[in-house]
Amino acid sequence: MLVLDIEASGLDYKESSIVSLGALDLHNPTNRFYAECKVWDGAHISDEALEVNGFTKEEVMDEDKMSEAELIRNFIDWSKQIEDDRTLAGQNVSFDRDYVQAACNRAGVEYPFAHRTIDTHSLAWIHYINRGLEPPIDKEHKRSALNLDAVLNYCGIPDEPEPHNALTGALSHAEVIYRLLYGKKLLPEFDQFDIPWVKG
Repeated sequence: MLVLDIEASGLDYKESSIVSLGALDLHNPTNRFYAECKVWDGAHISDEALEVNGFTKEEVMDEDKMSEAELIRNFIDWSKQIEDDRTLAGQNVSFDRDYVQAACNRAGVEYPFAHRTIDTHSLAWIHYINRGLEPPIDKEHKRSALNLDAVLNYCGIPDEPEPHNALTGALSHAEVIYRLLYGKKLLPEFDQFDIPWVKG
């Protein structure tokens, strides 16, 4: 399973660019990828997106950084080392998948991943139900309230640090996936945090 997180210059993959990408192989979690790039020429840059990921406009337009096309080629090359399962996984991972696919299209690179993904939101929702618990609902918007921080907290881990970093995000996704699926800890970065539903 390939756990993925992207930070972008906006919310729409058609208009905006990847600015950083973090990933790891869930079955070999020391096998990690992280890279940053400049936005593609003409890409939309949202102040709100930069506030989330901590980059400045100068940083995402830095001509000394690799292009989005170079980043996506490097990521695809890295992903080919994963031999058993390259199903994309993460929190709201369809967002990240769509950015990867759009970046491949812009770079003229074949998109090598399946459309199917594994979403930590769904895993957490099912885990709640299987424990006889009611998943939290955002009453104002009448929808699930299981964002990444809520899933992390449910799994015994503090909120994701701000500003968001793509590798930190990928590590967070991987840890909660492993805890939700196997009831075990995965990464040394989270070892200090106990799993609430596992008795010591």
